[in-house]
Amino acid sequence: RPHHTPKYRPQAGLVVAWYAGNTLYNVYNKKATNSMHAHWFIACAQLVVGIVWSITMWVTGLRKKPNLSAPDIAACIPIGLCACVAHAGSVLAMGVGAVSFAQIVKACEPVFAAVVGIVVPPMDIKPVLAYVMLIPIIGGVGLACVKEGKGVDINMTAFMWASIANLAAAIKGKLGSSVTKALKNDKTKNMDSANVYGVMNIISFLFTVPMVVIAEASTLPQEWEKAVAAHGAQDVIMNIALSGFFFYIYNEFAFAFTAHVGAVTSSVLNTAKRVIIIVVSAIVFSEAMERNTVLGSAIAICGVFAYSLASKKKPATKAKTSKMD
Repeated sequence: RPHHTPKYRPQAGLVVAWYAGNTLYNVYNKKATNSMHAHWFIACAQLVVGIVWSITMWVTGLRKKPNLSAPDIAACIPIGLCACVAHAGSVLAMGVGAVSFAQIVKACEPVFAAVVGIVVPPMDIKPVLAYVMLIPIIGGVGLACVKEGKGVDINMTAFMWASIANLAAAIKGKLGSSVTKALKNDKTKNMDSANVYGVMNIISFLFTVPMVVIAEASTLPQEWEKAVAAHGAQDVIMNIALSGFFFYIYNEFAFAFTAHVGAVTSSVLNTAKRVIIIVVSAIVFSEAMERNTVLGSAIAICGVFAYSLASKKKPATKAKTSKMD
């Protein structure tokens, strides 16, 4: 009906911005990590761009400032730590390997989430069908790692960092759901989806700085000089700045969109997003996509989608009970 159309226009705009931002982030992140081999520094610099954006919004009054107490901040610290590891792990994985490979491994995140849901209290048991759907995810990723004529061919460093990112993201999701829900429900905190992400971004940055010092401080000046000599200061700075801008923007739009739609819609669009990133990165960076890689990716991504749907399905007994109540 015509009078319903305006309702969907903002949501469609959010999806376009989310997809465009995510795709461009992956492109510029890979360009940045290709030009400069100081990947912790790049991950840290990307977060600075988001911090500048958030502070500008708060100072100008375009967005209400968060009103957090010391206990609120303390509750956010573990989530921010996980966000730091998830972000840095993704940057390092895509820095040392192909973007498409990192995205294929990151499709395994539901496997980590399922394990974390059982191991980390309170226990979160999914429907049996959801656990069954983990099989095609693992099998698909495994198939994607088999190269024709070579057997299993894995970039172990990229695989390790992508897996670490998956684990951190799963723990962040487990720990963060109750904290962020409580903050959002208390209107005096001014913690809408955008501010929740902005605060986590700042905490993530504070955890990333020590890692830059530990892992790269001794080699950072030399790596910077090499990057500038090979690519020019303007290109290096632009790639890092744009990757940071698009990283923050796509996450903010994703948060805003998922806050207004159901879990199934989010699952469908999140699945489609990963397909787009794999295809675009393969084209932009001329990454080889063999038959097993394509087939394995398709199986794994379909498994992720099926897992998302199955894990959101309410058990029949609960549904009946709620109706009787």
